[in-house]
Amino acid sequence: MTAWTILAVGKARPGPEQALFDHYQMRLRGRLHLVEVEEKRPLPVETRKLREAELLLDRLPRNARLVVLDERGQDIDTLSLARCLKRWSEEALPVVAFAIGGADGHGEAVLQRADMTISMGRMTWPHMLVRALVAEQLYRVACIHSGHPYHRE
Repeated sequence: MTAWTILAVGKARPGPEQALFDHYQMRLRGRLHLVEVEEKRPLPVETRKLREAELLLDRLPRNARLVVLDERGQDIDTLSLARCLKRWSEEALPVVAFAIGGADGHGEAVLQRADMTISMGRMTWPHMLVRALVAEQLYRVACIHSGHPYHRE
């Protein structure tokens, strides 16, 4: 079974967004891992994006498929995501990683490395909430794959 990893810029703090993420992570029973990276130095925007890209790619598991969340990404529905992840799972991929960038978006290296770039919609979401939203979608995908009635069309 393919594992899922969320690679995220920034460190989570206790609060409702973290609690929601923890809820879905627990429901996925060890299948979802969170890796946080952070650049604390006050750098110019482009330099910070380059550094965050390095940090994310350094933590990308070997042989992983990389799904980058970006406002310019493809707008897909849950069933399309489920089909894609099922196909990758059937290819015996060990990990699919989902990258959530910093406040100014992803550095070019992350965008170039992406196997798929998707959007969470045209609205701007708090990055800590995006972690929970991705975790919920992965739980929903797992339910679709198992035939569980959580997802309804």
